[in-house]
Amino acid sequence: MLPGMAAKPSIAIVGPGNLGSALALSLREAGFTIEAVIARGRGESLTKAQRLAQQVGAKASVASTTIRAQLIWFCVPDSEIAHAAVTFARESSWQGKVALHSSGALSSDELDALRRRGASVASVHPLMTFVRGSRPSLAGVPFAIEGDAAAVQAGRRIVRDLGGKPYSIRKEDKSAYHAWGTFASPLLTALLAATENVAGLARVNRRDGVRRMMPILRQTLENYAKLGGPNAFSGPIVRGDVDTVRRHSRVLRDLPAACEVYAALARSALRYLPARNKTALKRILDSAKD
Repeated sequence: MLPGMAAKPSIAIVGPGNLGSALALSLREAGFTIEAVIARGRGESLTKAQRLAQQVGAKASVASTTIRAQLIWFCVPDSEIAHAAVTFARESSWQGKVALHSSGALSSDELDALRRRGASVASVHPLMTFVRGSRPSLAGVPFAIEGDAAAVQAGRRIVRDLGGKPYSIRKEDKSAYHAWGTFASPLLTALLAATENVAGLARVNRRDGVRRMMPILRQTLENYAKLGGPNAFSGPIVRGDVDTVRRHSRVLRDLPAACEVYAALARSALRYLPARNKTALKRILDSAKD
């Protein structure tokens, strides 16, 4: 922590989107004072900021406002972090302050404009998904942290107060870390969306398809968490059931995109998971491309 900074510093949230809103609400519940919720501009962004500010007892403002909070947390899209840092560097005094951003892919160097003005900076990223209409608990969520020593210390303390689990990450590992997170949630969602379309081949509508596959999805995740990938893996590939995989490949030709997903995941299974008749299965998957 920086000299003179309170154990629970006042915080300004820049960006009232899904992540910024979830953080602001969780921080407030953890006993932090949210001094301001700052919109990227007027219009819809400012309307969101005003709504969130009312919920957390803060004031809403736009980016040109002087920031009085001790800690500023940037929750803007990755492409806007460096620009936001340059903008705010002109508007406020940064000596003795901490600036954080929550990009999973980018390092703390995106806030270098504020570092040059005296701020201690860090990236603090929760390995969690934030979407409209859902507010996940941060208890037990891992937060990857890197940056200047004082900002890292402040970030770790805040994460613990939120019930999260802070851990260190190297700057050069951020892209791989974010790719890992993308596999764990957005691409998993993409797989589930493809799965809905495959249900249609079996003449099951979307709503029924989602409802009917939830039990197997839940059990699969439970098996994976408890037993690990190899022991949770079931189905025709682990059995080496060549005829069934051939049938799948044929019927999925009516859904070319889903067929590509199936083949890619099946090849991944042949590489990383137990399977019989690997050579024959690979031959079928390769022929599906033709």
